[in-house]
Amino acid sequence: MDIFDLITLLGGLGFFLYGMTLMGSGLKSAAGSSLESFLEKLSSTTLRGVLLGTVVTAIIQSSSATTVMVVGFVNSGIMKLAQAVGIVMGANIGTTVTGWILCLADVGGGTVLLEFLKPSTFAPLMVLIGTIMVAFIKDTKKQNIGYIVLGFGTLMVGMSNMSAAAAPLADMPEFVNLVTLFSNPLLGIVVGTLMTAVVQSSSASVGILQALALSGILPYSTVVPMVLGIGIGACMPVMLSSIGANANGKRTALLYLYFNLIRTAMIVPIFYAGNAIFQFPFMSQNADMFGVAMINTLFNVFATLVLLPFNKLLAKLATISVRDDKHTEAAKPDTILELIDKHFLATPEYALRQCHTVIAHMADLDLYNIKSAIALQDEFKPTLSEEIEKNENLADEYEDALGSYLVEISRLNLPARESYIASMYIHTVGDLERISDHSMNLCELATKMHREKISFSDAAKLELDTLNEAITEILTLTVKAFNDEDMQAAMSIEPLEEVIDILCAGLKDRHVTRLQQGLCSIPTGFVFNDLLNNYERISDHCSNVAIYVLRSRDKVFDPHKYLLDISHEEYFENMCAQYKDKYCKNIGIQV
Repeated sequence: MDIFDLITLLGGLGFFLYGMTLMGSGLKSAAGSSLESFLEKLSSTTLRGVLLGTVVTAIIQSSSATTVMVVGFVNSGIMKLAQAVGIVMGANIGTTVTGWILCLADVGGGTVLLEFLKPSTFAPLMVLIGTIMVAFIKDTKKQNIGYIVLGFGTLMVGMSNMSAAAAPLADMPEFVNLVTLFSNPLLGIVVGTLMTAVVQSSSASVGILQALALSGILPYSTVVPMVLGIGIGACMPVMLSSIGANANGKRTALLYLYFNLIRTAMIVPIFYAGNAIFQFPFMSQNADMFGVAMINTLFNVFATLVLLPFNKLLAKLATISVRDDKHTEAAKPDTILELIDKHFLATPEYALRQCHTVIAHMADLDLYNIKSAIALQDEFKPTLSEEIEKNENLADEYEDALGSYLVEISRLNLPARESYIASMYIHTVGDLERISDHSMNLCELATKMHREKISFSDAAKLELDTLNEAITEILTLTVKAFNDEDMQAAMSIEPLEEVIDILCAGLKDRHVTRLQQGLCSIPTGFVFNDLLNNYERISDHCSNVAIYVLRSRDKVFDPHKYLLDISHEEYFENMCAQYKDKYCKNIGIQV
C-alpha cells in the first residue's frame, strides 16, 4: 500500500462520512417533527418504546440522535425516565438497519439487474440524480428526497473507494498482525469504542468495518469485540449532550451508556465461553459485510430481549447514579421554558414547534395581564397589581430565552420555510413582550389613579369601557390567530385595529373638549391620554402579529402591499363596518 492508496482510503472515508451526514439530514428534514411527535406521545409502555425507538432510529440512521432527542424530552418533562428505557433499547436495534443497507455494496455481478445493483453502477447515478434534485428543484420536500439520494450515493462511492484502497493491506504482514492483535476482546472493545467516539456515529463505524470486510482483510475474531466497543463509543455524543441538562436528562444519557456497558459485560463471557467450548469455526474466517451486519443486529436484539424485563431496574440504576439537585430545580423561574431544550436543536423542525408552544403560553399570559390591568381601573387590588408585575417579569424572561434559542435555530442550515418561521417567531416574541410592557404601563396608571384618587366622568368611563372591550377583543383574536394558526382570526385583526385608531382619535378630541370646558382636571386628562396611547400601541402590536401569521401561509407575502391593498377589499370594508357599529356608534363616535 503506497501513499496514493492511503489518500484514496482517507478520501473514501470522507465521502462515506459526508454521505452519512447528508442522508441523515435529508431523512430528518423529510420526516419533519412527526418522528419526535411519535416518540413524545406514543411511548406509553416499554415494549412500545422499543418498537418506536427501533423505527425512528432506522429512519434517521442514528441511535445517538434518537437518544439525544429523548434526553431533551425527559429533561423538559415531556417524557418520564421510565418511558425512555424502551426507546433507548430500540435505538440500539434501529441503528443496525444501516449495516444491512450498506450490504448492497457487496452485491456481485452476473445478470443485468445485479450489475445495475452494484455500487459502481448505481452510486454515481444516485449522486447525479440527487444533485439535480437539490440544485434545480425548488420544492423543499423534493429537495429533502434529493439530499437522501445524494447522501446514499455519496456514502456508497466512499464505501467502494475505501474497500478498493484497503485491498492491498491484505498483503501487508504488519497490518495482518495489527488486526490479529485486535482479536483480543479487551483491546478490540477499546479500539471499537475509540473509533466510534471519534466519528460520532455507530452506523459509520459499522460501515467502516464493512468496508474493510469487503476487502477480505478482517476476521470475525476482530469484528466481534469491535462491534461491542462500537456500541459503547456511540454513547459519547449522548453523554456530551447531557452536559447542562437537569438530573433526569443526565439519567437518560446514563441509561444509554449503562445499556451498552451491560450488553458488553453480558455478551463477552457468554460468547467467549461458548467459543472456548465449541470452537466456533467462523471466528478464524474473514468476515463479509453480511456477517458484520448480522453480528451487530444479533448482539443488540439479544441484549434488548434479556434486559427488557429489567427495564425498571435500569431506570433505578440511572436514578441512583444522579441525585436530584434541589437547588437547581428551585431556581428555575418557570417550567414552560424547559420545553425549549437545547437537545431539540438537533431537529430544528421540532425545536420550532416547541417554540410555538412557549410563545403561545406567552400570548395567553399577555391576554391575562391586559385584562387584569383593565380590571384595576375599576377596582384596585394590590395583589393583582403584584401578579401583573410578576407576569411582566416572566414575559421578559420568555423573550430572553426564546430570542437566544431562536437565534441558535436560525444559525442552523434550515429549509426556506423553517428559516422564515424562526424569523417570524423572533418578531412575534418582540411584539408580545411590548404588549406585556403596556400591561405594566396600564397597571402603573391604575395605581396612580388609586393613589391620587383620580376618577373619570361618567362619559369618559363609558368611552373607556367601550375601548377596553375592543382592546380585549383584538388581543383575543391575536392569541387565537397565533396559537391556532387561525387565518380567519388574523384577517379580522387589521379592520379592528383601524377602528381602534378611530376610537382613540375620537376620544382624544372629546377629552380635549372636556378639558377646555373645565369638565375634567389636567391630571385626569394626562392619565386618560396615556391610557389611549397604550391602547393604540397594543393594537399596533396585535396587527404586527397578525401579519406574521398571514405571511406564514404565503412565501411571497408582502406586508406593505397587504396593508395598502386591504383597505380596498370588500371583506375589510365589511369587517370595519361591523366593528364601527359595535364600538363607535355605541358612544356616538362619528365615522
